Amino acid sequence: MMETTGKVIQLLAEQTGEGRNGKWRKREYVIETSEQYPKKICFNLWGDKIDQFPMKEGDSVKVSFDIESREFNGRWYTDVKAWKVENASKSSSSSQQPAEQFDSSNDAPDFSAPPLTEDDLPF
Repeated sequence: MMETTGKVIQLLAEQTGEGRNGKWRKREYVIETSEQYPKKICFNLWGDKIDQFPMKEGDSVKVSFDIESREFNGRWYTDVKAWKVENASKSSSSSQQPAEQFDSSNDAPDFSAPPLTEDDLPF
C-alpha cells in the first residue's frame, strides 16, 4: 500500500467500455504533491469508486493506491490504481505549503501514452 497527499489539478474524462467480464468504467485524476519539489501524479479510479470518492479541481486529497506494471508487445504500462481517497484536511494534520508557491504551468512535455482500447489489451 502506498499513500500520497496533494491537490487535484485535473480531472480527465470518464472512459467506458465492454470487456469479457461486462461493462467497465474508469476515470483518471492528476494531483500535484506539496513537497519541496512538487510532483504530478496521474491515478485512476474504477467502477463504483468513481462515485464513492467524488473530487473536483482544487481539492486537497490523500490517496491510497497500488502501482502495477504490465508488459504488452515489448512495452511496459504502469497503472496507479487508487482504492481510497480522503479529504486531506480531515485525514492529516500536517501543514501544507500554499499552492500559489508552486508553478503548475503545463510547460512540461506530455509523456502519456495514447489511451488503450479494450482490443489493445491482452488481458
